[in-house]
Amino acid sequence: MEKGELETFCIDLHSSASGPHLHYRRVQLIYDVGMANILIIGCASLDTIHIEKDGYRTTYQTVGGAGLYTALAARMSVDVTLYAPKPNPMPEALAFLDRLLDWQGPSCPPVELPCLEIVHHGGGKATLLNASWGAEALLTPDQLPGLQDTNIVHIAALSSAQAQRSFLEKCRQAKAKAISVGTYAKLVYQQTQEVHQLFKAADYFFMNANEANGLLKEGELESLTGAPKVFITDGEHGATVYDGANKFHVPATKVNELDPTGAGDTFCGATLAHILHDMPLQEAAEVACDIASRNVEQIGPQFAISALKRRIKSEPAL
Repeated sequence: MEKGELETFCIDLHSSASGPHLHYRRVQLIYDVGMANILIIGCASLDTIHIEKDGYRTTYQTVGGAGLYTALAARMSVDVTLYAPKPNPMPEALAFLDRLLDWQGPSCPPVELPCLEIVHHGGGKATLLNASWGAEALLTPDQLPGLQDTNIVHIAALSSAQAQRSFLEKCRQAKAKAISVGTYAKLVYQQTQEVHQLFKAADYFFMNANEANGLLKEGELESLTGAPKVFITDGEHGATVYDGANKFHVPATKVNELDPTGAGDTFCGATLAHILHDMPLQEAAEVACDIASRNVEQIGPQFAISALKRRIKSEPAL
């Protein structure tokens, strides 16, 4: 496929899951080869997910990580560079993803990859049993890939707000066109001031409703006059977008939730990718809500992986 050539493909996205009748709407995703690129700074992880339902617990092993979820969702429609610890040798579970992404970063043994163990109880409730950031400490701003062909840099969840700040400052020095930042509840409630500084310094900021409550004062979002553009996810209630002048609510797609891990990161990656296709923020968030909703119906980022596998079957090696 030549640079700039567009390949379009469609996926079925649920708009209702009430009763046995599923209604679908077709959302067109555009894959624009070589014309847009997102650099994602974060991690891939090897996760253990426990799903509790009707008094029983089922356990799954899957890939994950805020950086990887974001990267896969963005990769559905733009080129992606992932700056993350890269295992050597590459575990089988991650081998295909290494083909999908321009994965750059310091080498580490597979046993040093970050890992999470989570129990999902249903209804949006979860318990984090274990977490290790592993080789994340190997990531340094001085080793970042060049930004000359990068349209947006996204700094995904890292172990500290200071680590995120170091990358943000490096990207500003390198004249990044736009910088997006994500966070998570532990950072918001334990490093509130530092996360708020990130919030003010970003062009785009992604968080969930709980994090927004811990980070921002009442009325602060409504008083924004410029950057950042803010996206707040709220599970089954959808997402809210603040662009400095307007506030938009994006309803969630009703689905049969199985594994909500990474839903916010999936939403983030898809939103940023569609912003690069010149979609208005609200429309980009609408598509992203649908994609994130589909992802929670499967374990891990399997929806995005399956969609990408279908698309590249007839393509040459990436």
